[in-house]
Amino acid sequence: MSDYAVELIGVSKSFPTSKGEQIAAVDRISLSIKHGEFFSLLGPSGCGKTTTLRMIAGFELPTEGEIRILGESMGETPPYQRRVNIVFQNYALFPHMTVYGNVAFGLEMDKIPSPEIRERVTEALRLVRLPGMEDRRPKQLSGGQQQRVALARALVKRPAVLLLDEPLGALDLKLRKEMQLELKHIQAEVGITFIYVTHDQEEALTMSDRIAVMSEGQVLQLGTAAEIYESPLSRFVADFIGETNFLDGELETVRDGLATVLVDGTLRLSAGSAASDLRRGQPIILTVRPEKISLHSRQLDGAVAGQIEELVYIGTDTRYQVRVSEGSRLVVRVQNSGSADQAGFRQGDRVYLTWDPAVARILVR
Repeated sequence: MSDYAVELIGVSKSFPTSKGEQIAAVDRISLSIKHGEFFSLLGPSGCGKTTTLRMIAGFELPTEGEIRILGESMGETPPYQRRVNIVFQNYALFPHMTVYGNVAFGLEMDKIPSPEIRERVTEALRLVRLPGMEDRRPKQLSGGQQQRVALARALVKRPAVLLLDEPLGALDLKLRKEMQLELKHIQAEVGITFIYVTHDQEEALTMSDRIAVMSEGQVLQLGTAAEIYESPLSRFVADFIGETNFLDGELETVRDGLATVLVDGTLRLSAGSAASDLRRGQPIILTVRPEKISLHSRQLDGAVAGQIEELVYIGTDTRYQVRVSEGSRLVVRVQNSGSADQAGFRQGDRVYLTWDPAVARILVR
């Protein structure tokens, strides 16, 4: 057996335009997805993530490249002959059928014996925590329950790989967060590979073992949630995954991986994880996450002075916009923990900002 559940090798997909030209929806991507992995394709609308999922499912065929499932090249293998199943955003439940009928439908089409169908449907409904719902119809279920039925219908076929195309997109925020954890628990219990498509970065960070960040048909970065968030390799990834500050500047020095950056000609800031091949005077971008910055009411060694221009109370934390030079501003997010040093800041206050240089990143412009 292959070391990987799914492999994409130099896969591209082009579609014709009305002018007879070809536009690349997916551009030469290569991915190796492990057995039992919760893998997410993350990116904005139109980045190629759903097209990639549809090619794995067999609904689209690659223009170039090869797709392997369990080590076997798929070529033009039709969807029903691939060991995958898919859950869509709209669930696509049969309204005239009961929950039992919806979940059992695929097994009945495969002419599985009735006793085995009942056993497998019962087990699938237990997995998604819907026992006793067999006789209800979709219109009698909440959105979250309908999503669980769609999931049970996919799992009951015992696929090697389950594909999920933004399945939580139609749910309200609170239910969506609950279902994120539920999906992760179900995936861990059944132990099969999940490939999940989403444009919601928090959703991907919450559930995924690894994430592929996509833009314009290409994978810009691949890694764990922590690697993608803490060590973005490009401005797009840093900006798309959560909120971050960007300061344009030039490099003054690099020593032992620690850089000094000159911003607006006068502001000197420190950043870690600087590559040794950077050169003095090189235009760069310094990035630092808002929650990594501490806000103080008094001057500290190495602190950057600034003035609060705006503050927004968000409940768990407060978001401050601080002007640190004539042309540069930093967003700072401070958890509302009751810390005396961080309490009572007002618009217009002079404040001092500090951060560990190791949490600031250098990106090449």
